[in-house]
Amino acid sequence: MGLIRRISNLFRRSRVDGDIEAEIRSHVEMRIEENLARGMTADAARRDALVRFGNHVVIKERSIGADAALGLDSVGRDVQYALRQLRRSPGFAATAVVTLALGIGANIVVFSVLNAVLLHPLDVRDPGSLYQLRHKAWATGRLLTSSYPALEDYRRRNTTFSGLVGIDAYSHAVLIWRNAPYNLSGDEVTGNYFDLLGVKPEAGRFFHEVDERGPNSAPYVVLSDAIWRGAFAADPSIVGATVELNRHPFTVVGVAAPQFHGTERFAWADYWLPIVNEEQVEGWDSLHSRTSVSVTVIGRLKPGVTQQQATDDLNAISAQLEKEYPQTDDGQSLRLIHPGLIGDTGDVIREFLWSVNALALLVLLAACANLATLFAARAADRGRELAVRVALGSTRGRLARQLLTEALLVSLLVGMAGLGFAELLLRALNRLPQAAESHLAANVDARVFGVGLVLTLVSALLFGMLPARQAWQSSPMRALKSGAEQVHLRRFAMRDVLLGAQIAICTLLVTASFVAVRGMQRMLNAPLGFQPKNAMLVDMDLGDWSQTGNALVAEQKSLIRAVRSTPGVTAVGTVNKTPMRGGMHGARIFQPGTTDFKASNSVLAPYLFSISPGYLQAAQTRLLSGRDVSWDDTATTPYVALVNETFARKMWGSTPAIGQHFIVSGKLTQVVGVVEDGKYHDLEESPYPVAYLPVAQNEDDETIFIVRSPRSASEMTAALRHTLGAAAPNVTMGMQSWSDVKEGELLPARAATVALSAMGSMAAMLAVTGIFGMAAYSVSRRMKELGIRVALGAGRARLMQSAVGRPLGLLLGGIAVGLALAVLAKPLMGRIVYQAEPRDPLVLGGVLATMVLIGVAASWIPARRALQVDPSRLMRED
Repeated sequence: MGLIRRISNLFRRSRVDGDIEAEIRSHVEMRIEENLARGMTADAARRDALVRFGNHVVIKERSIGADAALGLDSVGRDVQYALRQLRRSPGFAATAVVTLALGIGANIVVFSVLNAVLLHPLDVRDPGSLYQLRHKAWATGRLLTSSYPALEDYRRRNTTFSGLVGIDAYSHAVLIWRNAPYNLSGDEVTGNYFDLLGVKPEAGRFFHEVDERGPNSAPYVVLSDAIWRGAFAADPSIVGATVELNRHPFTVVGVAAPQFHGTERFAWADYWLPIVNEEQVEGWDSLHSRTSVSVTVIGRLKPGVTQQQATDDLNAISAQLEKEYPQTDDGQSLRLIHPGLIGDTGDVIREFLWSVNALALLVLLAACANLATLFAARAADRGRELAVRVALGSTRGRLARQLLTEALLVSLLVGMAGLGFAELLLRALNRLPQAAESHLAANVDARVFGVGLVLTLVSALLFGMLPARQAWQSSPMRALKSGAEQVHLRRFAMRDVLLGAQIAICTLLVTASFVAVRGMQRMLNAPLGFQPKNAMLVDMDLGDWSQTGNALVAEQKSLIRAVRSTPGVTAVGTVNKTPMRGGMHGARIFQPGTTDFKASNSVLAPYLFSISPGYLQAAQTRLLSGRDVSWDDTATTPYVALVNETFARKMWGSTPAIGQHFIVSGKLTQVVGVVEDGKYHDLEESPYPVAYLPVAQNEDDETIFIVRSPRSASEMTAALRHTLGAAAPNVTMGMQSWSDVKEGELLPARAATVALSAMGSMAAMLAVTGIFGMAAYSVSRRMKELGIRVALGAGRARLMQSAVGRPLGLLLGGIAVGLALAVLAKPLMGRIVYQAEPRDPLVLGGVLATMVLIGVAASWIPARRALQVDPSRLMRED
């Protein structure tokens, strides 16, 4: 009842104030009556009663504080007073809000992206128990784990998983319905895929394990909701209808729910079909091949089974398979990771996002240090006001609480502004084409809002504690006598520490931005081993022709001649897969004379490319020695290959590679040429061995034409469609500029450069405001001292040193500390930037020049004010 009464008193404050005033008067009057009875005069009795009772304002505040529920009324009064103080200093309030809004807004944006990528689980049942099998050796961006027969062995023999599914991802197919073709990309999966993931269809049904009864036994397809609505206008009649996938009939049995996109966050499937029907779509059957490692394996742990137990179980099975199938299974150790982030690339993505988040927190820390200095200076200027409040009965704790309330109020305003800024920026980012292509949608959800609130409250404490500490330690008597606290030149104040720390953090962030720019420059100038500019990629599935052997080679030759005759074409060649487009995995290479082709006997695992004559000229890959492949290299002639420099060095060291032999796919192959190294999987990979095999000796249904021409991409697309459409009317094709492929690879680096450059720019602004604030404050507080120095004959240099020497000294010290921190933070930057090197002379020179320029620019106005001081005018004041 007492608590209820106190809360109700908050809504009838005037009545409560009257009651307390009446109570105080009754106590004073009782004391006066007692004093009069003792013989005192009326004035003496009243004076004695007031002295004995104490400061009635303090008594009233204590009574109100005890009466108000949990001090809410007192907090309300503090908030009102803080608002009045901020209204009196609009410039200060605006500076504080903008400064902190940048820091909090940047953190909310970065965390929103991190939240969307890392913290949101896959939309499946119990995603925490899902694990993807990986080889122990880290493999960038490659999802492949197993052959289909090996998957079947793992499914039968393991004791730790409730189920394992196999996924052959990124298959391409032309779906024809009502005579309209649709180029789609989807996943071929085992029949238990949907059941293990625990998802439900939006329309129709899913296929199941019971539908599989051997190769080509389950001609069913499930469409994604996006394709159903986008390509087929959500036509319900397509469910149950028969469509053609690569000219084979399939029944559309269902449509997936809108929130389900598969097991990869950045690669959404257009369709899913049973892997047992792979041959109809792909043109080949890998279900019976233990050497075709094309399956990604994902499993769900049984309840109570740990990740380590499951890993040990799988490795025991892998060792058994190596003994049973020594020619094909290599017995590599396995490990488990959570699916969703393109295999092991998830490690890179996680490190990148957490590292950027750490740098964003440094921006916020610098902003808090800046505001702490501003609030401390403002509290010092209010020294006389605070002293008067103490003299009137306020306690130091009450003053500290008041200053913290002001800091909290500013921080809450900033938090709202930061959330608004982040929401607008995220909407703009989500509208970018790159965001749509990667299916990344970062939004301010409940988790992001909670983090924003925490950052807001922590920020208030960080920059509000210093002025509160000053109020607690202040001397009211000295403040009343001398006004605001004086600045002492030799005193090493907490404000100095904060400014030095702020400059060090800002230097670190500016260094990171320069490192990012230099990393981007290195990436743009990195030797690729090919030239994507002015080159078009034309994907063609010649398996549709149902040609093999010499007939297929003849058709390829005729298509190359047709393309070469196209106006504007300067070079043309074919390759089975192109660099920078994924799908890379190593093939086993053996020494000549090897008869036991088990995995442990292989000596190298290079990427293999099947190329036609003319590919090197079309790709502009340099032939360093030997000869190119030719059309005379056929299945009836000795097998030959071109190798790159890394292949030659790893196989034969300094011995010339031309004329050397190795075994690949069971064929003794002679090296006839050596080409330059390049980039094949991504721009950051280390030099990797590669072998190029003649297309006539290494048949492959997938053919990609590399067409070089100075004409624009749009002109070449139209011309090539006309040429190839006439030469191969029934072959599906897709076209893309090779430069666009490279731009896709550069997207993460560009994002890192933009992010770090933005943080560096914010840090530079914070450094300017911090140095300017301290220099201006120091000059304004010491104008009389400076006037005395001028009157005594101090020179301009001495005056400048006295006025802004300390801020500039702190600038130099902060720069030194910041550069040292940048060198120590090289591993952190390396997770974000390509070949990060903070000790690069250009980086160091750029950072030094930037920070010195910031210091000079920020100190210029206060220094001019100090040089223009008028001693005679100052002496007449006060």
